[in-house]
Amino acid sequence: MPNIDDFTQADKHDAATFAKDDVPAPPARKIAVVTCMDARLDPAKFLGLEGKGAHIIRNAGGRAADAIRSLVVSQQLLGTRAVAVIHHTDCGMLTFTEEQLHQKLHDELHVHAEIEFLPFTDVEQSVRDDVEAIRTSPLLLPGIPVQGYVYDVHTGQLHEVN
Repeated sequence: MPNIDDFTQADKHDAATFAKDDVPAPPARKIAVVTCMDARLDPAKFLGLEGKGAHIIRNAGGRAADAIRSLVVSQQLLGTRAVAVIHHTDCGMLTFTEEQLHQKLHDELHVHAEIEFLPFTDVEQSVRDDVEAIRTSPLLLPGIPVQGYVYDVHTGQLHEVN
């Protein structure tokens, strides 16, 4: 069973050497990264962004539809001017269909979920779809760079998706 109370102990250690009180809220690199919440991914590390100021927006699958609200705030209020979409190999979003998860919720929780979970069957196509969704959203700045990538969880390599 996970012990959430361990976080306070970890924070005590971190707070003892904390030296980032002068870092401004707007990200210095002016970039937002939309990526998956998968625990195998450490985007600040593999992108070389540790302590360098970027917004990292994470959700199940790294889906743009879930990230639009955060991207609006990131762009309009905090000045980001580029977006990277990063999905990854062996993503859990490849393992089920919309219908399967809706049925599971119905069977186990006796609820009808009114949301889309956005699973996909092709990682590269999901990246292309999300890049396009960000580029064409009327809520986001037109013409800013938006690039897509797939991160390989077995090799640690990032490759660009065109």
